[in-house]
Amino acid sequence: MLPAKAYIFISLNAVRILSIIALLLVFSSSILVMVDDIEAVNAFIDGGSNSNSTINYDYIQNSTVPNQPAGVFWAVLNRLLIIAQTVVLILSELGWPAAFFDNFFPVLGSNFGVGALGVMECLIGASVLSHFVKVFPLVSGFFLFAIGCLNILIGLIFREHVKSTRSILSFRDRAEDVLSSLDKTKDTFNKYRMGGDAEMGLSVKEPDPAAH
Repeated sequence: MLPAKAYIFISLNAVRILSIIALLLVFSSSILVMVDDIEAVNAFIDGGSNSNSTINYDYIQNSTVPNQPAGVFWAVLNRLLIIAQTVVLILSELGWPAAFFDNFFPVLGSNFGVGALGVMECLIGASVLSHFVKVFPLVSGFFLFAIGCLNILIGLIFREHVKSTRSILSFRDRAEDVLSSLDKTKDTFNKYRMGGDAEMGLSVKEPDPAAH
């Protein structure tokens, strides 16, 4: 049976993997939504520019683009920002490059917990879910929002120690320390046992004075 720290290590890394998967899903779904928006805008320009669509609809049909001045620009910029944020958060979860995050974005660095990460994931999920989207982006947004809430909870529990607790290198170092301490204990026990056996052998070989 594994110790409690091993179960904590496995659980935290399982959440970490789910977080990366959710971010990858939102990354890919944002690209798909952006492509669909551009196609819908092109179709609107080609076939609907002479109609009353600009008056009757708040959004361009089959898209998340608002029907207003510079609406296409802000919709595409929104998707690009979401994509950029997911890339940054994925790198933060992978812990690379650690020096960059520690120096320039410390809230996602190794000295902070995952509470801020969870807040950012919830914001991205809410941004995705605030528009009418297809099934894939919808599920991705819900998934990321749920993982964000879980990361906020983990951040409140473990605080700044969570990243060192789930670190594979630190866990390996702790395991090596435990194994080395066990080896030292075993060597001490063997020496004690050998010393006891030697004392017993000497006591057996000593002649009995009463026999003379």
